[in-house]
Amino acid sequence: MTRRWAVGHVVATGAGRAMMDRRNDPTHDYILGLTGTERPRVLFLGTATGDDAAYIVSFYSTYDSDRCAPHHLPLFHRAVEDLAGFVRGFDVIHVGGGNTANMLDVWRRQGLDMILRELWDDPASNVVFTGGSAGGICWFEGGTTDSYGPPLRVLPEGLGFLHGSFCPHYDAEDQRKPLFHAALLSGELSTGYAVGNLQSLHFDSSGFVTAISPVDAPLAVRVEAIDGQIVETPLPTRILTGSAPVTAGPSS
Repeated sequence: MTRRWAVGHVVATGAGRAMMDRRNDPTHDYILGLTGTERPRVLFLGTATGDDAAYIVSFYSTYDSDRCAPHHLPLFHRAVEDLAGFVRGFDVIHVGGGNTANMLDVWRRQGLDMILRELWDDPASNVVFTGGSAGGICWFEGGTTDSYGPPLRVLPEGLGFLHGSFCPHYDAEDQRKPLFHAALLSGELSTGYAVGNLQSLHFDSSGFVTAISPVDAPLAVRVEAIDGQIVETPLPTRILTGSAPVTAGPSS
């Protein structure tokens, strides 16, 4: 019998806390469904907000015990000794929004970045890595961030699970689009993706799978600099509903 190797997934969303607070959003069920497990174990990492208690409560309200087995991992008051052993026990790693730069610094100090990388590189792993805003940027090589204060800046120090860059909040924050375009034109960021607050991008270990959205008129685009000009290409998007998903093709 030929062994079937599992495939890891990344689902990167435009908004973090705003999406988490949408308790009945079908995006959450889409993420859980990728595990192929009846009651997946879900780990929440709230590092980007300093393990904010209210955000953790919001996670447990959305990923409740009726739909999964939820847990969280605080790193500012860490109680877990075997970090690698603990993290490897989960089907979904859900990263909260917040300060991307500070989050990545804490992860690297604790060695969590290498643990997550080993999970992603493991061909026998079927972990779903997900999150919004900071929890979406981190899986790419870089993106745009408010980690350094109100003026947005480029962050070129993501984990690099996925090639290219990621711009969340593309429809919600005025500085995002011009900064992303400028960074692509200068070469500071490589060709990437931009999404609205409620849209997500699904990748597996072989590359881009689809964009998903819980609402019509989704915003999910591939963005690249070609001959000194920015080109946005709409991505095929699955509109998630209570029944079968609908696919929205690129507009003309």
